[in-house]
Amino acid sequence: MKVAFIGLGVMGYPMAGHLQKAGHDVCVYNRSVEKAQKWQAEFSGNFAQTPALAAKDCDIVFCCVGNDDDVRQVVLGEQGILSGMPEGSILVDHTTASANIARELADIATKQDQYFLDAPVSGGQAGAENGVLTVMVGGDKAIFDKAQPVMDAYARFSQLMGGVGSGQLAKMVNQICIAGVVQGLAEGFNFAEKAGLDADALVETISKGAAGSWQMENRYKTMFAGEYDFGFAVDWMRKDLAIAFDEAQKHGAPLPMTKMVDEFYQEIQASGGNRWDTSSLISRFKK
Repeated sequence: MKVAFIGLGVMGYPMAGHLQKAGHDVCVYNRSVEKAQKWQAEFSGNFAQTPALAAKDCDIVFCCVGNDDDVRQVVLGEQGILSGMPEGSILVDHTTASANIARELADIATKQDQYFLDAPVSGGQAGAENGVLTVMVGGDKAIFDKAQPVMDAYARFSQLMGGVGSGQLAKMVNQICIAGVVQGLAEGFNFAEKAGLDADALVETISKGAAGSWQMENRYKTMFAGEYDFGFAVDWMRKDLAIAFDEAQKHGAPLPMTKMVDEFYQEIQASGGNRWDTSSLISRFKK
C-alpha cells in the first residue's frame, strides 16, 4: 500500500522502517527535517515537508507523536493530515492520548468521508525496533480489518477493543498495571539486595512462578545495577497516568496505588530523572 508515517520518535522511526521493509510505499514526516532525511537514507523511502503532503494519495496514514496537543497540530492544522488524506483513506493514531481526542478526530474524519482508528501501542522502544509491538485499537471492525495486515509489519499482536476511544482506554489500563508491577519489583529487588540474595539466582527462580513478568525478566539486571536508560521515560509515564486519572474520575474508578506510584515518579523527576526509564522507581531506595 501507499502509506505515510507522521512522527519519527523512538517509536515511529523503527515502525515506519518496518513498513518500508514490508514492501509498502512509505512517505514520512517529522518536525525535524534532519530526522526525516536520516530515515530516508536508512530505509530508502520518501519524506515530505508537511503532514498533508505526506498523506497525499495514501491508503493509510499512521501517526505517533507526543500528546493530545501534538496530535491536534499534525492532524487538524492547515497543513495537517486530514487536509491531505483522500476520501476513503484511514488515519491510524498510535499516540498514547486521551479517549476524548480520539472521538473528536473520528467525528471530523467521518464528516470528510475518511476513517479513524485510535491504536496506542505497548512494547516500548525495543518492541518497536524488533517489530513485536502490541496494538490496542478502537474503531470500526471493517476498518480495523483493512489496517491490521499493514500493522503486522511492526506488531506481533493487535486487537480491536471496541468503538473509537477503546484503544486509548485499554492503554490506560496497561499503564496502570505497569505502574504497580514496577513498584513491586523496586520494593522486592531492594529487599533482595538488603537481604544479600543473588539477583540472577533469585530472578531465575521466581520468574518461573506467579511473580514472573516481562518487566522482571527484561529490567532486573539494570534495576540492580542502577541503570535507567533502557526504555519508556518517566516524563511520558506521568503524562500517560495523568490521562488515566482524568478518565478514572469520570467513571468513578479509584486508583489509589497508581496515584502513590505517580507521586514516586514525581520525586524522580524532581531529582533530575525525567528521562530515566520507568524502572527507575528503585532509585528511590538507593539514595
